[in-house]
Amino acid sequence: MATSHSAAPPRRARRMALGAVLLAVALTLAGLAGRWAGDAATAKLREAGAQRLDGYAVSLDNLLSKYEFLPGTLELNKDVIALLQRPDDGTLRNEVNTYLEQLNRRSGATTIYIVNLQGVTQAASNWRAADSFVGDNVAFRPYVRDALRGVPGMFYGVGTTRGEPGYFFAKGIFYEGRMLGVATVKVNIEQLEKGWEPGADQVLLTDAHGVVLLSSVPEWKYRTLAPLTPEVLRELNASRQYFLHALSPLGLRELRRLDDRASIVTLPQDERAPVLSQKRSLAPRLWSFIYLSDLSSARASARNTFAFALLLQALLLMLVLYARQRRRAHSQLEVMVAERTASLQQMTQSLSEEIRVRCKAEEKLRQAQRELVQAGKMAVLGQMAAGITHELNQPLTALRTMSDNARVLIERGRLEDASSNLSTISQLVARMGELTGQLRQFARKADASLTAVPVAAAISAALFLVERRMEQERVSFRMSIREQDVHALCDSNRLEQVLVNLFANALDAMEAMPNSALRELCVNIGSANGRAVITVQDSGPGLPAAVRAHLFEPFFTTKPQGKGLGLGLAISEQIIREFGGELRVEAATPGARFIIELPLAQQGTA
Repeated sequence: MATSHSAAPPRRARRMALGAVLLAVALTLAGLAGRWAGDAATAKLREAGAQRLDGYAVSLDNLLSKYEFLPGTLELNKDVIALLQRPDDGTLRNEVNTYLEQLNRRSGATTIYIVNLQGVTQAASNWRAADSFVGDNVAFRPYVRDALRGVPGMFYGVGTTRGEPGYFFAKGIFYEGRMLGVATVKVNIEQLEKGWEPGADQVLLTDAHGVVLLSSVPEWKYRTLAPLTPEVLRELNASRQYFLHALSPLGLRELRRLDDRASIVTLPQDERAPVLSQKRSLAPRLWSFIYLSDLSSARASARNTFAFALLLQALLLMLVLYARQRRRAHSQLEVMVAERTASLQQMTQSLSEEIRVRCKAEEKLRQAQRELVQAGKMAVLGQMAAGITHELNQPLTALRTMSDNARVLIERGRLEDASSNLSTISQLVARMGELTGQLRQFARKADASLTAVPVAAAISAALFLVERRMEQERVSFRMSIREQDVHALCDSNRLEQVLVNLFANALDAMEAMPNSALRELCVNIGSANGRAVITVQDSGPGLPAAVRAHLFEPFFTTKPQGKGLGLGLAISEQIIREFGGELRVEAATPGARFIIELPLAQQGTA
């Protein structure tokens, strides 16, 4: 008896030690499984965040590159050169002010102004405003100092006159090899914030010093990622880059660095909820996009996996204990063993069902994430396509201006200046080629030769591109074909481009009359005098005679600011004219009527 009692405590101690070891192993394995699940969810967030950062970077680059060439075109204006040579000529100053005002309105820039060699503004697009830039001394601004040294200036800063932030492009104005002044264009980049809706994720744009320029959280603007050094503060104060803003630290705290582009940080408003911070550097401006992703889903995935791993190990342990108990069981415990078996089977079934439901939910989550990533890709591609389309309009305008100037310079014998003009034209053409190359895999190149194009098929193809919008805006479509198999001698792609532009303009016109009972787009096909005739008519408010007289002029538009640059109809008229046809507008009741006339062709004509 004494031996039996003395052996019990060591056996109990061994069982307790074994239980402690098994518990530690189970917690360790569950922790590793939870860590793996959390890392996998974080990796998916990083992939989605990286794609968003690429989209934001492309949008910003498209916006800024659209205006980068604009300062260089101002030295081609003879009135600008004359004003810098004769600054006391008040009449000339008014003419330059009016020219800059019109150019600013057409280009969509914030402000355009001319500065002399002393840094004093001689003319500005906002010359009519009470706080006009005319007469201001901006020689302290870095972009002006760079341009006066012959280096193109690029600078982001808050205006000292109006307090409006913007990105500045500056370039020296030269005449006969001598600098006369500086042309400056100010662009508002805050319009990018409109697409950054506040939510669980945030996006920031910072400069080289870590100062927040744009943010989806308004109160974070002009805060800093880290305290600025005294040297940087003195530099910023000297340039007045962030005029009257305190530049206080934002309060982001780094918990763990993943790599050079990603880390786990806490936000100032909630330090208990860490977020994923991803960085995308922007050269050559030394700016950075920072995307902050909510990690609550990743943490939930880690917790769920940890709990599931513990449950699975508990089940395995119970199965092992059950097997041992069964081996030890005696005949009198068979009923109890049967009940225990039924209980374990029920538990196993419940766990299996839970596993099945969880796997199905995770598969749905992965599918939703794949669809969201694909939708994000398509949205970025749409923004790129829209941005590239609008970017082509600005170089085309510059090409026309500089080609006209080159012809004048050649007639005057100024071959060196004309050669410089032609070099700039070549650079613009090369840039346009790079831009259109980005969409090469999404659209086939138009054939330069003219072929017999079935007009009805071209209208159907163009209608397909606006059909969804017509359904949303409840616009009915009616096509009348007076003659079957009408073929026009043209290029099908460019004809469809013209038709899409006319359809979109018609929908825009009818959109301005949301309460109108009649919302109809009508197209008629016929022929007359050896020409194919296409008529496009809408039920919108119509066009006054004064508007119709200027409708095909470049940059003339009746749409609100930001809705268009007024180049669509001008380009369409040029395309039809290249086909040997005519595009004109007529008064109609109701709405407006556009008529396309093209040379008739026999089917199969090359």
